[in-house]
Amino acid sequence: MRPFRIPTLTLLLVGLVACAAPATPTQEPPGAETQEPIHVPTETRSQPITATATEPAAGRPTATPPAAPQPAATVERLEPVIGLELVAEGLSAPVDLMPAGDGSNKLFIVDQVGRIHVLTPDGQLLDEPFLDLRDRMVGLQSGYDERGLLGLAFHPDYRQNGFFYVYYSAPLRPGAPQGWNHTSHLSRFTVSEGNDDLADPGSEQVLLQVDQPQSNHNGGKVAFGPDGYLYVALGDGGGANDVGTGHVDDWHEPNRGGNGQNVTDTLLGAILRIDVDGEGSYAVPEDNPLVGHEGLDEVWAYGFRNPYRFAFDAGGDHRLFVADVGQNLWEEVNIATSGGNYGWNVKEGTHCFSPATPNQPPEQCPDTEPDGTPLIDPVIEYGNVNVPGGLGLAVVGGYVYRGEALSGFHGRYVFGDWSRSFSAGDGSLFVAAPSDAEGSLWSFDELRIATSDDGRLGAFLLALGQDAQNELYLLTSGDSGPLSGTGRVYRIVPPG
Repeated sequence: MRPFRIPTLTLLLVGLVACAAPATPTQEPPGAETQEPIHVPTETRSQPITATATEPAAGRPTATPPAAPQPAATVERLEPVIGLELVAEGLSAPVDLMPAGDGSNKLFIVDQVGRIHVLTPDGQLLDEPFLDLRDRMVGLQSGYDERGLLGLAFHPDYRQNGFFYVYYSAPLRPGAPQGWNHTSHLSRFTVSEGNDDLADPGSEQVLLQVDQPQSNHNGGKVAFGPDGYLYVALGDGGGANDVGTGHVDDWHEPNRGGNGQNVTDTLLGAILRIDVDGEGSYAVPEDNPLVGHEGLDEVWAYGFRNPYRFAFDAGGDHRLFVADVGQNLWEEVNIATSGGNYGWNVKEGTHCFSPATPNQPPEQCPDTEPDGTPLIDPVIEYGNVNVPGGLGLAVVGGYVYRGEALSGFHGRYVFGDWSRSFSAGDGSLFVAAPSDAEGSLWSFDELRIATSDDGRLGAFLLALGQDAQNELYLLTSGDSGPLSGTGRVYRIVPPG
């Protein structure tokens, strides 16, 4: 473990869609039930950081691509049809939904405009929000915006300590680079004493600030893993192609740099793993893959463009599924592992990528970093609408189904895409399972919605959510912008 150093570099971070192919506004899945944290020695950050420097080291460990999981010996027959049941409406742009894990069976709905709402077990949406951060956020654009309140995670011991964590877009802080767009905050809040339907707005402790050069590719999902540590998804800095203002150089010179492939100068394009239970703002778990090696210690996995949503499997071995929004051609879902490099911007999905020709993949590109670290391919890939037969504009991810209501879905990954059109909401849902051939991409079917006249959603799909019983929800909007008030939440139910 390298000694703690005073931060010296300014970091950045940004939102969601490709410039050429827009994607959803933002945020996190309620992951698996958490276990007791594994207490290992940690390096404490005594103050919130706005930058981090690293000691160069001799190389870093090489991650091994995860073996393709094999389907169970007996797989229940699946009929790719579902129903939807409306549970909440009158929202702006709901981007996340989860229980608090306190046994109350209340659901907390994250609205991109800056509010967290409480949905009671009897289906009532409380008038007063649990938390309202609108006066602390950057002003949002009505037509389309990837900034806002993007992530929420309740501490595994929330019932005892009342802690929860949010990720939101604040105005550009003093001292940030001139002309940049905004500053992302990862903050801890506490529930109010005597009223568990209200948070204490004065309890904010800012753990991490990240200056953003552009407004898009913010990532924003936060969730506690089964190890008790907090995972945070950061986009590549925005704009397009992972190049330009705020995008540092990397090892792949033909692509003119890129934050996704640089783990020594930036946290962007990565999933972080931090310990929020130590002294100070946070600590770095000693078993993070880059501790003691070249690279920023907070980084757990990297090579992402815009890991908009991710979710831990609530069963099995609790694998982490990461939906990474594509550039012009390919959408992807990865199973992330410690130290894994998922390829961007050397690759887009399983295909080579060049910023100079984003619509034409190069014939050849590296499969590894110079030190031999492999570029890990996704387990799910599909063409977006710029590809003949493409299925959508931006993958929004989902969950491995571990509920009881949907026959045949158990153990399969249910996920979605924002829309097939930017002008009219036309989101899609899919269900995937591992291929019989080891190392092959997963197969998936499009889900038909039996409660819809044409079998389709007819709205923009912003995210999926999961309750304490591991049943799934759809978070939608009738408008591509966050301010229309057309947000709805549906529970996925059997078709009839």
